[in-house]
Amino acid sequence: MFLRRLATTAGLVLALATPATAESLADALADSYRNSGLLDQNRALLRAADEDVAQSLAALRPVVQWSANYSWRESDLSPPGTEPTSANFELSASLLLYDGGASKHRTEAAKALVLETRQDLRGIEQDVLLRAATAYMNVRRNTEFVALRKSNMSLIEQELRAARDRFEVGEVTRTDVALAEARLAATRSELAAAEGSLAQSVEEFRAAVGRAPGNLDVVAPAPLDRGQEAARGFALGNHPSIKAAQQAVTAAELTLRAAKAGLSPSVNLRGSASVDDDGNATESLGVTFGGPIYSGGQLESAIRQATARRDAARAGLHLSGQSVAQSVGNAFAQLRVARASSEASRLQIRAARTAFEGVREEATLGARTTLDVLNAEQELLDARANGISAQADEVIASYEVLASMGLMTADHLGLAVQTYDPAAYYNMVKDAPATLSPQGRALDRVLESIGD
Repeated sequence: MFLRRLATTAGLVLALATPATAESLADALADSYRNSGLLDQNRALLRAADEDVAQSLAALRPVVQWSANYSWRESDLSPPGTEPTSANFELSASLLLYDGGASKHRTEAAKALVLETRQDLRGIEQDVLLRAATAYMNVRRNTEFVALRKSNMSLIEQELRAARDRFEVGEVTRTDVALAEARLAATRSELAAAEGSLAQSVEEFRAAVGRAPGNLDVVAPAPLDRGQEAARGFALGNHPSIKAAQQAVTAAELTLRAAKAGLSPSVNLRGSASVDDDGNATESLGVTFGGPIYSGGQLESAIRQATARRDAARAGLHLSGQSVAQSVGNAFAQLRVARASSEASRLQIRAARTAFEGVREEATLGARTTLDVLNAEQELLDARANGISAQADEVIASYEVLASMGLMTADHLGLAVQTYDPAAYYNMVKDAPATLSPQGRALDRVLESIGD
């Protein structure tokens, strides 16, 4: 009878906790991708890096400027009839013809930094999606914990009523009743703790996904088609942190070349045309050639600094490789532990259920005490809680494996979202369009829509 009540109560709780229509993990991941302020922030940083390419490219183009001046001057020494005012308008242009390749190297370094920032954005995307997956599973875990605690509290209340009835007829002592009352109080405390954990996990879900959770569906672990060593090799060639570190090395090497080119002479073409208030026009065109002789050691210091930064970037690439390889190993280790724990929990639940049934039947025959029944029930509860936690840990660990390989992305997961194209903005600004050009006006409209 007691076991039938146990099954009925547990079934009722599960039915309430798992309605027919439920929200999938893919839905939550898609919303986290759409609603992430962190992704928006880093997309803006990528657009800023794109503009560095346009600005360094502009240094290789003609620079046209205008100037106008108007002055008034009167003196007792001025000849009679001299106008006290003068005006002048000048239009000038200059073009860098040669600077030892410094500007070209700076442009290429800016391009490498764009590629690095794109990989950083991929890394942020992985972090956002993994956080959402973890939040999803923690809400499911804590929801099931709350349901389990409520079911357990209902069962202990029934056990307490049974103990009181048996106490009334002299089958048990007051101690048995007190034990059941103490266990019920402890269960109420555990339920309150579980509800608190659920509330916290809901807030984390809201922060990670951008909205409150709905009725979350059951989730299977992510499919993995590589073993640990194959995954490690794949990660070392494809993880965004590795690719970002590679681009950082490239940018540092190009920056060093630009610093060395600063010692070279430069050639500039300059021209101007001006007219004064008397209508006199002046035109000039010339080539200037020059270079540094002494700069107080500034240029040499810049070279040493760029060399040190290149060495640091190379060391950073080495460290990134070590970190990625370790992350893959750790992720697979956690997955193995979670799988083993999940299997052990299934065996533990089966054994604990058998033990509980036996102890409960023996108690009805007077061979077991109320404490024995309560302890067996607690062991069954702990086994079920361990099983719930192990299942959630296995799912989270499987997605951590994907993240360690660099595959925790919207594209790889096939999320139903409009993915962000990191090259779209770059293609619009890479040629440094002017404001009045058709491309420049189109770019202004794009920026206005992004701001809105």
